[in-house]
Amino acid sequence: MHIINKTALALAGATALMSFSATAQAVEIPCSTARVIVPWGAGGGTDVIFRQIVESVNKTGAKPQLQVVNIPGQGGNKGAKQAVKAKPDGCTLFALHQSAITSYFTGRIDFTWDAFEPVALMTRTSSIIGANKNSSFSNLKELVAEAKKRPGEITAGGTFGSVSQFVFLLIEDAAGVKFKHVSYDGTKQRMTALLANNINIGEINLAATRKYIETGDLKALALMSADRLDDIPKVATSAEQGVDIVYGVERGIMAPKGTSAAVLEHYGKLFAAAAKDDALKASMKVKGTQIMYMGPKDYSSHMVSTYDKWKTIAKKVGVYKRAD
Repeated sequence: MHIINKTALALAGATALMSFSATAQAVEIPCSTARVIVPWGAGGGTDVIFRQIVESVNKTGAKPQLQVVNIPGQGGNKGAKQAVKAKPDGCTLFALHQSAITSYFTGRIDFTWDAFEPVALMTRTSSIIGANKNSSFSNLKELVAEAKKRPGEITAGGTFGSVSQFVFLLIEDAAGVKFKHVSYDGTKQRMTALLANNINIGEINLAATRKYIETGDLKALALMSADRLDDIPKVATSAEQGVDIVYGVERGIMAPKGTSAAVLEHYGKLFAAAAKDDALKASMKVKGTQIMYMGPKDYSSHMVSTYDKWKTIAKKVGVYKRAD
């Protein structure tokens, strides 16, 4: 069990801190291709984004070249369990977002982000509350009004214990409503359920559902960001509709615990360069995603801050299952 505190921060970031302040060293990685474990299915928002990040890294001539390996299942935890056991030799990296925190809170997994070595935070994708085109509500205000009339009846799709469910817990708390939670293992599965009208609402993102929003097959009820997106300017933010929440999926790269300073420095430079790639920035913008690069020190600090803030909320809404 990992308890996040200042000591954990120091432990999680110590190797990375040394690596990025040290003089560059020759690095030996015993593979021609290193796998980047993406613990979600192919075609979902996380997969789409990491494939483009990996492509940006590879086009620099990186050695070893990187390859996305999808290990879906258990709300991202199946892949996490394999990644945490991987050899710290530079041949495995792990694509992570805040589900590493929420799954730990809800007791679905017994380790969290500090079981890895931070390499780089890369992107932030604002969450969108989506609904089927035939739903009776067309925005967040109407959804909240109906939820108050029918507490516990409106079905909300999200992977239990992950960020896609956590956003609805935040809305419940902020708006004083209650949804009926239904679990799906990833964005693609939620999107399919929304399109089939098997659920009323679900957390989606522009990366995976842009075409369905543009064709009207899915409704975008609210954008969970501070400002509207240029690509969907008519979609109001949640704050504009009376629910003051800013929420998004933040995706980064971690390495197995014990990975050497030299290997972390090697990969850190590659991902830092990718974050400056204009082609990647443009592609991410179309997907409603911002490059949000942080190196290992800042990434560690950011994860500690996120953990502490979300722990308070998890306890408040009754989903915190840890012993402490």
